[in-house]
Order: sequence, then C-alpha cells, then structure tokens
Amino acid sequence: MHNVKRVRQSKEALEAHKLKEQSKIRDYLALTDDVVGRKKQNDWSNEAFQATTKLLQINPEFYTVWNYRRHILLNGIFPQSTPEKIKNLLADDLAMTMAALKIHPKVYWIWNHREWCLNKVPRGPGTKEEGDPHGWEKEFWKTELFVVEKLLDADSRNFHAWSYRRVVLASLPTPRPDSAELTYTTRKIESNFSNFSAWHQRSKVLSSLWVKGELDPVVSKQEEFELAHNAMYTDPKDQSVWIYHRWLIGSGDNKQVLDREIEIIQSLLEEETDSKWCMESLVHYKRLLLQNYATIVDTSVLRRDCIQLLKQLRDVDPSRQARYHEIGASSSPIFKIMF
Repeated sequence: MHNVKRVRQSKEALEAHKLKEQSKIRDYLALTDDVVGRKKQNDWSNEAFQATTKLLQINPEFYTVWNYRRHILLNGIFPQSTPEKIKNLLADDLAMTMAALKIHPKVYWIWNHREWCLNKVPRGPGTKEEGDPHGWEKEFWKTELFVVEKLLDADSRNFHAWSYRRVVLASLPTPRPDSAELTYTTRKIESNFSNFSAWHQRSKVLSSLWVKGELDPVVSKQEEFELAHNAMYTDPKDQSVWIYHRWLIGSGDNKQVLDREIEIIQSLLEEETDSKWCMESLVHYKRLLLQNYATIVDTSVLRRDCIQLLKQLRDVDPSRQARYHEIGASSSPIFKIMF
C-alpha cells in the first residue's frame, strides 16, 4: 500500500460498513448455533450436512464441525448411498477442501479431512471377477499426488504439504520408487536451498534407500556432501543446509570425513568471518573429535579452537550467549572448555 493515497470515507459509509460487518457476525453466530444444536441432537440429515458446508466455508478452522461432517456422512448419508454416489460425494468434499486450501494452506483440519476422504473411497468400479476393484482408489491417490505437487509448486516450503505428501506416498496403491522422490527433492532444493522441508524429506528418502540396500551409503553420502557444500557457499546464513549437514555427519564415526568437513567449513569461515553457522558447526564437529578420538588428536589445540569460536559466537550472536557459555562450561571432562 506504499504511495497509495488513502481515501477518507464519509461517516455514512463507515456506518454502513459497520452495520454490514455486524450483520455478518450475527449470521455466523446463528449458523454456528444451528450446527452445534444439530450435532447435539445427532442430526445426520442432508440439511445438517449442507449447514456444515456453509459454516466451514466461513471458518475452516472449526475442527469440531469437520468431525461432525464426517459423522453425518458415516451415519446418515453413506448408508443410503451406492458406492458410486459415495465416490462422488467424496470427490465433492475433496473439491471443497481444495478451494479452502488455496486460501488457508496451513490449516491442519483441512488436510486431515482430505486424508479421511481418500481413505473412505469405496472399491470399484470393477469386481474381483471383472475389472479392477481398486480402480477408484488408484485414481484418487494418483490425483492427490498431482494435487500436492501443485500446492508445493505454489509454496515449496509449506511443511503441511510436505508432511501430507509423505502420507500420500505411503498410501499409493501402486508404490512410487524412492529414487523418484529423491529426484523430486533434488529439484526442489536446487530451485531454493532455503527449503528445510525438502532437505528433511531427502533425509527420509535416503535413509529408506540405504536400509533397502538400493543405494551405496558411502558413495551417495559423498554426493550429498557436495550438494550441501554448494548450498553452504551459496547462502551460508541459511540454517536448513547446516542442519542437513549435521545429519550427514551423524555421530562422527568417520574421522576422515570429520577432518575433511572441518577443513571445508574453516575455509568458508575465512570468507564469511561473521558466519554463526560456520562457527557453531566447527564447535560441534571439533567436540565430536574430542569425544570420539581423544587418544589420537591434539586435545589442547581442539579445546583452544573451541574456546575462541565460542567467544566469537557470543559476540556475533549475543541473544544466545547463555547457550554458548553452557557449551563451554560442559560438565563432561572431554567437553570442558571454560572461558
């Protein structure tokens, strides 16, 4: 609204606006009383169902009404409907929630209702003897994956959509290979390194691939470190990649990797002298060296480095001074780094 001239409204216009808002509030309260009253009476009628539609279109965060709506479907409408009609009713509800998500993409109850609808899709259109009895389910879940990808195209960092995506992937009647999801996260991360949800999803997929033996953890980890280095040097102030990098390092059971990553981060710190995340990571990784390899490293040098880094952190990040002091004053003999 910068540089936009404000138009002074007349007293009559302001009063008309006030009356209009008051009318909306009265209508909303009356509708709420009606829906809550019907719920108390276990009203499973179509009229009650339509009333919940009106109320949820106004206030999609009214989770009690979402629950009531599901009870109406289960107790009043589904028992009187054919499988095809149930399928169409669920499709209508998915369309309704889609419209709501475009305005309220981070309301838990909308996502919950979509999942519930998908889990209630009846078998059809075929039978065990003829056609595919899971045809509708496959169609709905496949469409849902497309929908969630469109939502992530609109907001690639919407963690609700990422969490829901994991539900969809786990529910697909025809499983999608983890390698395809790895490619998807690569695309999202390369388009925006500051995407914690995409990094998190990537860690989940890689863990699955390693457990299944479908990916060599040694070779793939090296590729992941290279991806992380690219992100670090692109935006050293963004925390997403540093958290992912720490996940890759893990407990520090590979000294060669620890030494290499410390050297790389040290080089970055020489360029970005006030980088909080470089300093924090160096302290964490050098403490891992002290913890895991105390008998073969120069502990006095490592402690001295940590002391210096923690002092710098207290200067560049004063709001967390107490935290850095606590790290330096750790009670463990290995970690004790008093100022």
